[in-house]
Amino acid sequence: MPRYVAERTLLAPVEDVWAFLVEPYHLPDWWPGLGGVQPDRRGVAPGARWTILGSSALSEESLRPIFGPGMFRRPGAAGTLLVLDVVRGRRLAFQLVNENITAELDLSPADGDRTAVTLTVEAAWGAVRRSYAKDALGRLYDLVQTGDTT
Repeated sequence: MPRYVAERTLLAPVEDVWAFLVEPYHLPDWWPGLGGVQPDRRGVAPGARWTILGSSALSEESLRPIFGPGMFRRPGAAGTLLVLDVVRGRRLAFQLVNENITAELDLSPADGDRTAVTLTVEAAWGAVRRSYAKDALGRLYDLVQTGDTT
């Protein structure tokens, strides 16, 4: 399975980045192609299963540059996200079950009040573009650098 790794330094302290990441409803803001999330009662905990929705606002044509064949190319499609691992303030790992995409985010303090983030994405051949991890981190960077993590 192809493995893509991207690294980025975010202009916010680890605590702020972590607070943003563990709010389930923020996931569609930075993870490409998701239109919504319905977390289960466990929230961000290993074994939690969330219902995820493809973006109904994006057409199949607009998603094609992000995804290869798969569920999220269909507007409004649903699937399951399984939370695999959570280490408070350090690591979040999850799997998009229907797409067979696994993501691992590792955080560490950087110079000043910044956060070094490494995103590793493993996906079936053709499920995502090579730049998928980099694109997701770019969106995360745009959101947390503003300081609005609520």
